[in-house]
Amino acid sequence: MSAYLHCMSHTPLVGFVDPAPEVLAEVDAMIDEARERIARFDPQLIVLFGPDHYNGFFYDVMPPFCMGMAAEAIGDFDTAAGPLDVPKALAEGCAQAVMDAGIDTAVSYRMQVDHAFAQPLELLLGGLSRCPVIPVFINSVAVPLPGFKRARLLGEAIGQWAKSLNLRVLFLASGGLSHQPPVPELAKVDARMADRLMGSGRQLPADERQARQQRVIQAARHFVEDQNSLHPLNPVWDQHFLDTLEQGRLSDFDGLGNDELSALAGKSTHEVKTWVAAFAALSAFGPYQSEGRYYRPIPEWIAGFGALGAKPLHTSL
Repeated sequence: MSAYLHCMSHTPLVGFVDPAPEVLAEVDAMIDEARERIARFDPQLIVLFGPDHYNGFFYDVMPPFCMGMAAEAIGDFDTAAGPLDVPKALAEGCAQAVMDAGIDTAVSYRMQVDHAFAQPLELLLGGLSRCPVIPVFINSVAVPLPGFKRARLLGEAIGQWAKSLNLRVLFLASGGLSHQPPVPELAKVDARMADRLMGSGRQLPADERQARQQRVIQAARHFVEDQNSLHPLNPVWDQHFLDTLEQGRLSDFDGLGNDELSALAGKSTHEVKTWVAAFAALSAFGPYQSEGRYYRPIPEWIAGFGALGAKPLHTSL
């Protein structure tokens, strides 16, 4: 048994609204280095923690957590589309172990995922089906939201299960850091959009999906010009978050309420709970050391963009 971890922000805006070439090259270099470390580890199983943006999960049934027994990526914003290689028996065993540990999670045999899951698999592994993967959804936009403590306990339960396997397990997390792109809120939309959020958006017409993507692209362009047009990025909080993960003080976030986090860093910053879950999973393998830390606020992508890898202290990777 062995484990490795890599957490990284995602952005649907890459290729649509990009930062200066030198910044893009810096991000590409970080991804290349992470991909090389992962290739050396040579994972046999991936557990990927990610959010959704009303592309696969809706208010008809909105679970705080859901584990995919099978999953397909929709290919939004020109990301990869198609099935993920989900090992059904392992995923079912993981879900049962999580339930046995006292963490209630939904399961889906038809999970639909978006760029939050597809992008890290593309960038870090080279495709959706290069390695068996168990997708773990953490609700990060649709109130009521789970808190940090529940996300941490979910990760711990998955880590204990993974530790029992005779496999090299890679924990990936996708999302964050500080950001608040234009995501609709059920309490603030008209009846037509409310219907979309309640489930009719699952099979969005192509023209409507294109219009939705253009709204995000235009918002990003406006944000570059006026960084008060959306909730400002918060590099100070982002760096504090990375520091806390590196120091292994995961429970420090337990007392940080959802409203407080939204006010500090933006309403989509709740995606960082995927990072906490992933680090909690890794912690089941003992003390860890971090590597590959990266951070830069990138307004073109409406994100405090970060990455952080880690491995158990006893590993030779």
